[in-house]
Amino acid sequence: MHAKLPHPFDDATRITAGDSSWQGHTSDDYWAFVGPFGGATAATILRALIDHPERAGDPLALTVNYCAPIAKGPFDLDLRLVKTNRSSQHWSVELSQGGGEVATLATAVFAERRPSWEHGVAKCPDAKPFEQTLPFPKIAASWANQYEFRFVEGEMRIGPPQTEPASTYSKIWISDRTPRKLDMLSLMSMSDAFFGRIFHARRELVPFGTVSLTTYFHTDAEELAAEDITRVLATADAKIFHKSYGDQNGELWSPNGRLLATTTQIAYFKA
Repeated sequence: MHAKLPHPFDDATRITAGDSSWQGHTSDDYWAFVGPFGGATAATILRALIDHPERAGDPLALTVNYCAPIAKGPFDLDLRLVKTNRSSQHWSVELSQGGGEVATLATAVFAERRPSWEHGVAKCPDAKPFEQTLPFPKIAASWANQYEFRFVEGEMRIGPPQTEPASTYSKIWISDRTPRKLDMLSLMSMSDAFFGRIFHARRELVPFGTVSLTTYFHTDAEELAAEDITRVLATADAKIFHKSYGDQNGELWSPNGRLLATTTQIAYFKA
């Protein structure tokens, strides 16, 4: 029998523990137009934190600031536990290459979740089932082809310029093209897997890159494993594009109607 090959996502986010820093390597499978897919970089950082021997609790929030381009090849992760409280931990992570300046700066909060009062204010959006929606065609960026996108509403359309900007709202099923059970790492990566909202608004591809991304987790690893899912129903929208920067926000829901994560980011564009 042949040994089961690692999933491309696990290869892309693989890390090696070192004495003073941890090491990772960019993946051609998760490459964007000018650098690695930001979601894969964020997931690699999260993997290093989850695997750290001093880590306690589950991911609560991760903020990633993409300071400079990451070149193809190896990179170092400098992990620092900033503060441990009774029920939470605060971490900082710096990503650099070849002893150079920091290319990515991240902060993370881990927490021990305890039973409490609950109230789900947000409601899961209505959507056609995954099986009744069509896959979005493959595109030039390799990272996007690692996912299967099935738009329920707000499909990205590139075409002739319009008199008025198009809607920036999308409702979409997202799954790994090679099925993989959803965990905290893939949830982190999928929270950055929306196409740039400016592409939707202008119906054209323009230079674009995430500057800062924050994802909040509303489930812990045990609850997510119990969901036993391989896809999420996601919504994404924007509020403003102004002087070369625009925002983007999203929600990620389980097929069972559970809100798993919310995310927001600010991105640079040239248009």
